[in-house]
Amino acid sequence: DRRSGKMIGTGTEREGLYYLDTAKTAGCNSVSALVPSSSQLWHQRLGHLSNKSLRALSLSVKNMKFCDIDDCLVCPLAKQTRHPFPLSSINSLAPFELIHVDIWGGYHVPSITKAQYFLTIVDDYSRCTWVYLMHHKSDARQKLTTFINLVETQFSSHVKIVRSDNGPEFLMTQFFSDKGILHHTSCVSTPQQNGVVERKHRHLLNVARALLFQAKLPKKFWGDAILTATYLINRTPTQVLKGKTPYEVLFRKPPVYDHLRVFGCLCFASTHHLRPTKFDARATRCIFLGYPYGTKGYRVYDLTTGKIFISRDVIFHETTFPFPSSATDSSLVFPLSHPTHFDDAPTPGLPSPSSQFPAPDLALEPLPAPALAFPAPDLALEPLPAPALALPAPDLVLPAPPSPLAPVSPPLPRRTTMPSYLQQYHVNIKLPARSLPSSNSASIEPQGTKHPLSHVLTYDRLSPHHRVFSASLSAVKEPTSYVQAAHDPQWRHAMTQELAALEANGTWTLQSLPPGKKPIGCKWVYKVKLHPDGSLDRYKARLVAKGYSQVEGLDYRETFAPVAKLVTVRLLLAVASTRRWHLHQLDVNNAFLMVILMKMFICISLLDSDEKGRLVYASFINPCMDSSKLHVNALTQAGYRQSKADYSLFVRTRGATFTALLIYVDDIILTGNSLQDIEATKSYLLQQFKLKDLGQLKYFLGIEIAHSSKGIALSQRKYALEILEDAGQLGAKPADSPMEQNLSLSKHDGDYIDDPSSYRRLVGRLIYLTITRPDLVYAVHTLSQFMDKPRTPHLEAAYRVLRYVKRAPGQGIFLSANSPIQLNAFCDADWARCRDTRRSTTGYCVFLGNSLVSWKTKKQTTVSRSSAEAEYRSMAAACCEITWLRYILQDLGIKHSHAVKLYCDNQAALHIASNPVFHERTKHIEIDCHLVREKVQSGMIKTAHISTLQQPADIFTKAVSLPQFAILLSKLGIINIHSNLKGSVEERKIPTKSTLFVFIIEGLVLVFALLCCVLLDCFRLPVYEVLADYIKEKSKETRSNSSKLQSDHTKQEESRR
Repeated sequence: DRRSGKMIGTGTEREGLYYLDTAKTAGCNSVSALVPSSSQLWHQRLGHLSNKSLRALSLSVKNMKFCDIDDCLVCPLAKQTRHPFPLSSINSLAPFELIHVDIWGGYHVPSITKAQYFLTIVDDYSRCTWVYLMHHKSDARQKLTTFINLVETQFSSHVKIVRSDNGPEFLMTQFFSDKGILHHTSCVSTPQQNGVVERKHRHLLNVARALLFQAKLPKKFWGDAILTATYLINRTPTQVLKGKTPYEVLFRKPPVYDHLRVFGCLCFASTHHLRPTKFDARATRCIFLGYPYGTKGYRVYDLTTGKIFISRDVIFHETTFPFPSSATDSSLVFPLSHPTHFDDAPTPGLPSPSSQFPAPDLALEPLPAPALAFPAPDLALEPLPAPALALPAPDLVLPAPPSPLAPVSPPLPRRTTMPSYLQQYHVNIKLPARSLPSSNSASIEPQGTKHPLSHVLTYDRLSPHHRVFSASLSAVKEPTSYVQAAHDPQWRHAMTQELAALEANGTWTLQSLPPGKKPIGCKWVYKVKLHPDGSLDRYKARLVAKGYSQVEGLDYRETFAPVAKLVTVRLLLAVASTRRWHLHQLDVNNAFLMVILMKMFICISLLDSDEKGRLVYASFINPCMDSSKLHVNALTQAGYRQSKADYSLFVRTRGATFTALLIYVDDIILTGNSLQDIEATKSYLLQQFKLKDLGQLKYFLGIEIAHSSKGIALSQRKYALEILEDAGQLGAKPADSPMEQNLSLSKHDGDYIDDPSSYRRLVGRLIYLTITRPDLVYAVHTLSQFMDKPRTPHLEAAYRVLRYVKRAPGQGIFLSANSPIQLNAFCDADWARCRDTRRSTTGYCVFLGNSLVSWKTKKQTTVSRSSAEAEYRSMAAACCEITWLRYILQDLGIKHSHAVKLYCDNQAALHIASNPVFHERTKHIEIDCHLVREKVQSGMIKTAHISTLQQPADIFTKAVSLPQFAILLSKLGIINIHSNLKGSVEERKIPTKSTLFVFIIEGLVLVFALLCCVLLDCFRLPVYEVLADYIKEKSKETRSNSSKLQSDHTKQEESRR
């Protein structure tokens, strides 16, 4: 064909004619080839070519007409592929709403800790990762359970959704059901649906391989490489978090990296722990293996002994790697993915930042907790046992990827030595981890904190409803500043509502600042409100003026807010518990409804959607509705009477029906013996004011209230954990008492601390903690005397109090329901306790039946000449409290006709209270102290003597010994419903039956020996002296054993109480 230049056919010339060879070319050049063919035919000819390729081919092939082939029935059978996996539609709004879990392994070369698997847990919100090394796949269930419990305890949060593959290790239906957790699984052979954790595996293995290659380490170190990779990845910025690190997202604080070293490099660790002789080496050659958690040091591998230990005195040579280079080959690295196929093979999924917190798979405790790699300020901390949780504490600085190689023996920078008073603390550690088991040549030595919160705090003894409510209290993090809240649209909406409410009530008028006036600042306070069932009700923001900057007479004349006395709160709850009254709670929507202020100017930051805020000056003139309207008008019209003893208490009696209402600014307690009357009062108040009905009383002013048939338990668990977290003491070693016995502090001891404001903040928070913790009152009272210029011993004592709080963060008081309504009081004094002023300390406590309702520790205002005088002043203080409490009881409809017993352990003070004796020694005592004598003579108070050993008020005047402290705690009715009693039998070494049997046998032997002595003495035998010595020794030993047995029994009974 001349046009196309293609050969159509061939032929031969014979006798001037051309003959086409059609017979030979019929198969290829048939007539049909000259006719345009359909796309379907060409699709089949070309082996079911795709539409895209067929379209391109039609442009160069003549007689080929193209049209899309959509109905071929062969193509799906031959070429069917999987649909693409879209990005996850779930966007977590808070940590631990969704976690991704998966197992890697088993690897054919065990790690140093004999692990062949590791469990990876990734938080979807922060992309923080926990890694648990495991010996068997079946260990995953225990590790996951441990992790979920750790989240509840350490983060005060709850895991809501767990996403995993279909592995049988994650079939924990009953556990998830009890916890209210949703379990999402991927489809079979579809690992892409669990892509976050699958991609995390790839990331971990990539980094771990690089660490092993660089250090030329054998395969047995893969576990340490994985843990270190996790530790580093958690501190590495990622695009998924918009350039932030997982640590920064979780703790809202950037990590630091100055303590990082090159993994596997040569280092020299001090051998001081081996007690070397004068001519022994002072260091040993090691390789660096990672960062231990809970210890300010580095984990190193001794090249001489093959053991792993932790040392803080380490010199690094970051460019030297002692293992031979021949070890670096392909056999060193583990495969790119799982060596064995699990339900979902690990394939790359969605890109996710890894925030892993490595921790070894070892555990000193039966249930290892994930290891949080929180390095201390100057050194790195090691991952925990089993679970590797490289989560540094918020005020902790965490390391970043290894810095560039350093010169081979540079002079080390000068290190700051930890102060001696901090040697007992795990400073700045927020999440506790269990230490590692003791090591031999193939294991790791104990590492990580030995004192996780899971040892001292549990929710197992709470009812399911109260357990959910307690956990919900800490589920949402409350911001502490406007900067934090402004990033959350929910808190911004709450602030907008608060401003709208203030403006609607005419709280202020906008004016120009008068000449010579200085504006008073204001700040936002944030609170999460919950429904009675623990579910989230709303976010509440409150605008408050910085009243402490006002000048009386210039900025204001008078301020008033109806604030109930906390003693009144406890007394009302004690009466309600005894009388089986209903307890309900109301909340005022706007706090300014309850305040009266005279005219003042404040500077307000108004929210704006497009601006960070604008400053205006507002004049407050008698804002909103004054308290008299709420108190006198509204409540009086409803038939309530205001108490003269506490103006925040209102009571109403209608026949046999009694109702009481107690107001604390914008929180209201409503109680009474008639539920119908309570509901009627609610309806009335809701018509009068903007209130919120919170149902049954469960959480009031930071106090957690647990109800049972036996009474009411009050505690400040959430607040105590917040104090420990802010102070960096969640991983501290618990103390048995808040203050060392007979400790006496002075304002002249030690050096001034660098940041006195942090000390004041800590002591201020501890003061509020004493609302339900009478065991802390004396220690906190002592610390509060040095707020002006705190010194090192004062800070050390404050940390001792925190360590004691760590011992039982859920401890509180119990208000018995089976207690008589009878006041009893105990008073005591410690003469000349103060070293600086030589003034005495007053302490007293008042019980309503068996329920402790009031207590106090106070330094006396003048020096006492004798202990009797100090005790007499203490009795006067207790009499004042008793008199006031009787007035409150009268308002609550309780006629306290019996005399109140006041117990004192000083006979001379009791004599002074009864009669004007010892005139020469008491004539100078202030007249007001002699009200004790008047109350005794009137019959309102009856004094009684009590032994010093049985005096419960002794705990409010001095730091007593540990045995005495435990006895007094039981007398005060202090309980811990969150106590974790696991292992208590072994820890306290409670005698068993076999031990008692041994003591009985020893007693019989002693009796027999005594009889023999009597007989031998009659016959004057020389052996008498020998037996006498034996009897003395045996008697002494028996007395010691008996004393120990009695002490152990006492501790056991205290633990049970």
